Amino acid sequence: MQQAIPYRTWLPAASRELSSGVRGGARMVAENAVIVIGRRGCCMCHVVKRLLQGLGVNPPVHEVAEDDEAAVAAQLSTTMGGGEVNFPAVFVGGKLFGGLERVMATHISGELIPILKDAGALWL
Repeated sequence: MQQAIPYRTWLPAASRELSSGVRGGARMVAENAVIVIGRRGCCMCHVVKRLLQGLGVNPPVHEVAEDDEAAVAAQLSTTMGGGEVNFPAVFVGGKLFGGLERVMATHISGELIPILKDAGALWL
């Protein structure tokens, strides 16, 4: 009988890059128009990803291991100019946009698509 290959959405290199230092996390955020950073297996992270994909954005999703959460959150908050970082953290245009609540609120109000266009995540 054949064994199934386990499906993993998290990227170990990205997690190491985030937890290895401030430059790694800042570089990942700066290189992507939209990036989602969340806990491994988080359903809210999945909701944000599906919402953005439904709008035509295909954001990279970097999942953080449970034991690295505090370090990554602290690093991202200092890198991005202070403030509390909660997961999932959505970065748009190199800046912390917010979490699920902020993404959903701006989508419902109709402001999300223009923000994504300005960031270069949407072409049309």
